[in-house]
Amino acid sequence: MATYMPRRNALIWLLFALYIPAGAGILPSAVADVTVVLDFRGPNSVATTKEMQREASQILGASGVHLSFATRQQAAASDFSDLVVMTFRGNCKAEPPMPRYDETGPYAVTWTTDGRVLPFGEVDCPRVLQSARSAMWGGDLARSEMFYGRALGRVVAHELVHMLTRSGDHARNGVQREALSARDLTGASLTLSKEDLNRLKAFYTPR
Repeated sequence: MATYMPRRNALIWLLFALYIPAGAGILPSAVADVTVVLDFRGPNSVATTKEMQREASQILGASGVHLSFATRQQAAASDFSDLVVMTFRGNCKAEPPMPRYDETGPYAVTWTTDGRVLPFGEVDCPRVLQSARSAMWGGDLARSEMFYGRALGRVVAHELVHMLTRSGDHARNGVQREALSARDLTGASLTLSKEDLNRLKAFYTPR
């Protein structure tokens, strides 16, 4: 599901200067405590965002990684040691998604430069919401904010595994599968595979 987008080093360091407070680390090393900066570039729903945070925290929490969340303004005004940045493009509210003519492409991307996975990701909200909506029917529509938040949380968790393990590897099952279906995004449960649990636990275990 992740697409890796090479960027010029100058652009990457400019983004670091804009997003990351002076002295802050890029990725955690041995401490299971990561702050995810949420940068919405379009409309968003409080209820959907809270469900997204809950879902991503639950998925990553199984490996011992504790997530906290902050806005760009909060991150700039505080001294967080371990940050990753997720930018959300398009309308992230629980509204009927606009028709899309291009149905292909990833739900989200993680940036790389010179083969190095960076702590920056982008989520295509309309694409995620459109896919989630295709798996909803009947009474599900009355709980659309919850389902949309669940779907976004699983997409965010997928990208965070790439960032935190500094790897583009995918799993054969679980949230880290290369492609997630609409049912995967909205079903009752989607967890890390045993392989990904072990990779994350190893990464965050002090040597």
